[in-house]
Amino acid sequence: MESLLTAQLKLIPEMSDLLQKRYRILQTIQLSKGIGRRVLGEQLGLSERDTRKELDALRNQGLIDVSRDGAAITPEGTQMIIELKEVVREWSGRLQLEQTLSQHLHIKEVIIVPGDVDTNTNAAMLLSQEAAKYLESILSDEKIIAVTGGSTIASISNFVQATTKWKQLLFIAARGGVGKDVALQANTIASLFSNKMNGSYRTLYMPDSLSEEAYNTMMKEPFIQEMMDLYERTNIIIHGIGDAVEMARRRYTDENEIDRLKEAGSVSEAFGYYFNEQGEAVHRIRTIGIQLKQLTHIEHLLAVAGGAKKAKALLSYFKQAPEQTVLVTDEGAANEMIKIISETN
Repeated sequence: MESLLTAQLKLIPEMSDLLQKRYRILQTIQLSKGIGRRVLGEQLGLSERDTRKELDALRNQGLIDVSRDGAAITPEGTQMIIELKEVVREWSGRLQLEQTLSQHLHIKEVIIVPGDVDTNTNAAMLLSQEAAKYLESILSDEKIIAVTGGSTIASISNFVQATTKWKQLLFIAARGGVGKDVALQANTIASLFSNKMNGSYRTLYMPDSLSEEAYNTMMKEPFIQEMMDLYERTNIIIHGIGDAVEMARRRYTDENEIDRLKEAGSVSEAFGYYFNEQGEAVHRIRTIGIQLKQLTHIEHLLAVAGGAKKAKALLSYFKQAPEQTVLVTDEGAANEMIKIISETN
């Protein structure tokens, strides 16, 4: 079907815009599980008339059902999304953008979803869904998976398939807590993944930042040594990448320290390290968790972050990221990164 459709699009290129629009509508309906016409139009930037027209067309093709509860995708619609995915990816320009960015960032792969999480909640769901699919594609029995905290990583657990197919998966917190929202801390997220995927989990109930004395004392504790051993044997890490100042404020860092981070040129943060535009670590939180030097031997590194506002942070972090990293991001961040790269070259 893909080769036939590609030929049709080459013959009638104006079909491409309509194809992409209807595909986005199907994706949005699939994610929303019952969405009203007005909300759908607002999310996709369509007029009420255009939304009604496209919903009628998709319903007539048996791809969606429309009721008082809103629009819902049918099994045929779900299958259509699967079959058209690669064609839409190519014709939207995302495939070329992915290849360009992966080469520039010197990493294994870049996966780009439509939209911008800064302005579109649907893009945030697509980001998490794509990350969940990639995670499932690399899993096998007896793996150790470390997860960091944050709303993006927590959302991924909502999209992994509930299954008992894997044996002896162990999800572990990659670090102590950040911020006061327990639901978004690594410990909680590890348990969410574990519950969905028939695994077990290990927690690390430690403050994210420790004094030197407390750090040295805790590192001697047996349960900390066990966690450090698990980090050495970890197969997969799922992590976010943050804006330096935003992450500092989430840690309730005092303003004097934030000023010092700014003076040092901090742009991005990951794993408790702050990086400047050149990718150099200019500051490090004294924390118990996965350390930067351990990333080099991890089999799979899955970085998930989106939004145009994070473009500078992403470019900063990937100046030194291990080459086995896979980045799942969105068009907002990808296009802004390309813009920045073009301006600096």
